[in-house]
Amino acid sequence: MAITTHRARIIGPVSYFSDKGRRQRIPIGPCLVEALNGRSIDIIWGSSGQSSVALPIEEIEAAQGQGHLVLLD
Repeated sequence: MAITTHRARIIGPVSYFSDKGRRQRIPIGPCLVEALNGRSIDIIWGSSGQSSVALPIEEIEAAQGQGHLVLLD
């Protein structure tokens, strides 16, 4: 399995459901986007990459289409 990693930036609201079922937002700022051969993509953020969430491809594409997630490479 090949993992593809991109540097990216969150510049608008991108939300997800936390472990407790609450809607949270990924903070504005730099992140990594990792795609594994599947239907979800990991978004990794934090000063040392300590936070992450797996989102369906459709949500990532919607965030990109709205300009809330920008791939930098």
